[in-house]
Amino acid sequence: MLHNSHIAKMVAPEDFPLNNHARFQRAIFNFKDGHDITVGDYLLTRLEQLGVTHMFGVPGDYNLGFLDLVEDHPAIEWVGNCNELNASYAADGYARVNNTVGVVLTTFGVGELSAINGIAGAFSEMVPVLNLVGVPSTVQQISKPLLHHTLGDGRFDAYNLAAQQFTYSQAFLRNKEHAPDEIDRVLTDCITKARPVYLALPTDLVSAKISSRRLRIPLNRNPPAEDPRLQSSVLDLVVKHFQEAEGDAVVLVDARLASPFFSTPMGKTAIDENLERYGGVYFGSISRPEIKEKVESAKLVLSVGPLKTDLNTANFSYNIPVERTIELHFDHTKIQYAVFPGVGMKNFIPKLTERLKSFHAAASMLSVPKFFNFVPHEKTEIITHDFFWPRVGEFFRPKDIIVTETSSPNFAIPDIPLPEGSILVSQLLWGSIGWSVGSLLGASLAARKKGLGRCILFIGDGSIQLSVQELSTMLRVGVTPIIFLLNNSGYTVERYIRGMTRKYNHIFSWKWTSLLTVLGDSQGKELSKSYTVQTKDELASLLDDPAFARADKVQLVEVIMDKLDAPKSLRLMTGAIAKLNAY
Repeated sequence: MLHNSHIAKMVAPEDFPLNNHARFQRAIFNFKDGHDITVGDYLLTRLEQLGVTHMFGVPGDYNLGFLDLVEDHPAIEWVGNCNELNASYAADGYARVNNTVGVVLTTFGVGELSAINGIAGAFSEMVPVLNLVGVPSTVQQISKPLLHHTLGDGRFDAYNLAAQQFTYSQAFLRNKEHAPDEIDRVLTDCITKARPVYLALPTDLVSAKISSRRLRIPLNRNPPAEDPRLQSSVLDLVVKHFQEAEGDAVVLVDARLASPFFSTPMGKTAIDENLERYGGVYFGSISRPEIKEKVESAKLVLSVGPLKTDLNTANFSYNIPVERTIELHFDHTKIQYAVFPGVGMKNFIPKLTERLKSFHAAASMLSVPKFFNFVPHEKTEIITHDFFWPRVGEFFRPKDIIVTETSSPNFAIPDIPLPEGSILVSQLLWGSIGWSVGSLLGASLAARKKGLGRCILFIGDGSIQLSVQELSTMLRVGVTPIIFLLNNSGYTVERYIRGMTRKYNHIFSWKWTSLLTVLGDSQGKELSKSYTVQTKDELASLLDDPAFARADKVQLVEVIMDKLDAPKSLRLMTGAIAKLNAY
């Protein structure tokens, strides 16, 4: 099974923008050997070489000089955000869809601490984000005057220490001589480890001149060299287990493998769900019965990028014995109880795929559950979750970007088949409510740049109140997402865990259809349109409307639902969570 789409994408090096030779050559065209360049422009050129086209963040007095360079850059667009937290969410969504580094720029102290929740989420979910911070000058770092945005006790390194908890590596530029080395080091870590990194850029180094010679050398994104003998030995061992399984294996790696393959919620859309051998989403005890039986009865399960979190495994309810499991990880392979460090999936999977070709005939004889969409016929006209999700499943198109919030949408979407080329963007491990709004902005900009399809967000009325300001940014930059806002008067997930009728799970309702007007679409601009649907017929009529489906402006759909309704998987999961966290 494939668990984590962001890990899985790293097995396809040809997809990474760094390999685009034309882009790389363009980025260094103006720099002859030995030609001087500022530290700020050096960093921007490296980012351009990596395929970065947008930078998110909030201006502050310690990053304004660098922002001058960003605004004047021909290939990187500055996207100012309403706050730093939303900016970090946007960089996360951008990185996921663009398959490159996301960049968030903040100012020293107050700005970077505001963004740290989003950076932590990117670390948790293995998303490559550059946490770039404008900081006081190198002279002030030494003299430690009582500056604004400090703690008032001379600890100028306090925020750097905080960042160490949520980033893979850090660089605090101290002088221009070492700046290229440090910039290249953290960017290399970012793209090879798929984790956020931290870079502090002092004001007096932004315009400091350095040689551009290093820019002619591409950054190395390859993992550390592996021991070929160990890799060969592990490969033989995996093949042996396939032989013992006599073809009765379930795999989710590559369409070229004939075995049935499945995903988990975090790996959904990592591969095409319309392929003949795709059987659906394995979600532990709350899986569809036919999927649960097929996965758990297989003699062998090849698990790619497993992240066995509570929400990815339906509260640790996998029923797959370790003795029947092989796990391929980013930096190691696990066969039953044995762990082989240094044998990572990136180099291992292509070789394994070749070795497993001899099992195609036997594997192709295994039946695969049909993963299909079914819209139930209900007597009531009220829009229920059981009806809503299959019905919008019929609305999706190939190459759509579907963003789901950490609430009901994350629990409902695994059961909905998605079209070819679509991308699901969700945050199942970190689970910061409100994340999806900022992520939608970043995903929409990346999708527009790559020529992908519509961007569609599903979010509850409680979650959107945390990050709603970024809808204003979407209107300003001209992206045109569709936003389905599920109005059920509060926090559904929390209600099902505890406090079904408590006031703390209720929210004060807003006039949702006026929201986009308030946030910038005023005075006849006609940048957006809002709707309210209360019945199944109203929903169906809107989804079947070609003008609505065209998605040529920002559209917000308020979907009225009963406040005690929830997807079946959510009801089952939250009951188990409540038991584990009994008070």
